[in-house]
Amino acid sequence: MNLNSDNKVFPSGRVTQKMPVLFLGHGSPMNAIEENEFVEGFRNIGKSIPKPEAILCVSAHWETRGTFVTAMESPRTIHDFGGFPEALYKVQYPAPGSPGLAVNVKSLITVTDVEPDLKWGLDHGSWSVIKHLFPQADVPVIQLSLDYYKDPDFHYNLGKELAPLRTKGVLIIGSGNMVHNLPMVAWDKFYSDNYAFDWALEASERMKNYILKDDHKSLIGYKSQGRAFELAVPTPEHFLPLLYALSLKDEEDDIIIFNDKAVAGSITMTSIKIG
Repeated sequence: MNLNSDNKVFPSGRVTQKMPVLFLGHGSPMNAIEENEFVEGFRNIGKSIPKPEAILCVSAHWETRGTFVTAMESPRTIHDFGGFPEALYKVQYPAPGSPGLAVNVKSLITVTDVEPDLKWGLDHGSWSVIKHLFPQADVPVIQLSLDYYKDPDFHYNLGKELAPLRTKGVLIIGSGNMVHNLPMVAWDKFYSDNYAFDWALEASERMKNYILKDDHKSLIGYKSQGRAFELAVPTPEHFLPLLYALSLKDEEDDIIIFNDKAVAGSITMTSIKIG
């Protein structure tokens, strides 16, 4: 795949348009094998977008010191969780990688050095949702890591530098959860429909309001947004992929919100399509 050319005709023969950007609330790894409304939402959004030449995913579950991009030909399926049914550990998502796209990503990013990675693969933040978008595993997938030691401004600005990929047939996905507080999960309400604590509901509604108003500054500054946000985002890794997605929004891009429900009081599955 030659992603350095400005020609919009790719080796596949498809003529591409500017790709949308997704933020996917991935929730429990069990969404990889369960049938529920969230899985249906992922499938429907997959049907609504052009088939990409490749996917770049920023997952909550690859935190590093420094910034890395997977550069192997065949990324492994990582089962980075515990205590789930055996069937979940048997799931494989054998999408190819794209060393060429990894090189292109490294060349685009100037805010930091990006190093190629040959060990990681696809963690559940990526494969558990991408498998519903493209179940044939026939689209190359790479992951970009989250430098845990950088502030939200850094991640937002890094995301903006990925913008040229949208016109190269690359689907950029941020995968996390806008509200994500595992220690406060109400396990007895896990299967209750759209059950949310008051603070989770407040944070979710304010986040969506900021998103729809293109008020990215307030979301970048989530730490100064009060108690509801403190509880909704106790650690940054599930929230930061949202900033990557928002950083790529153009003025003409529409926003569609889907899977907009809470799970077990303290997690929201809210997802967005940009463009």
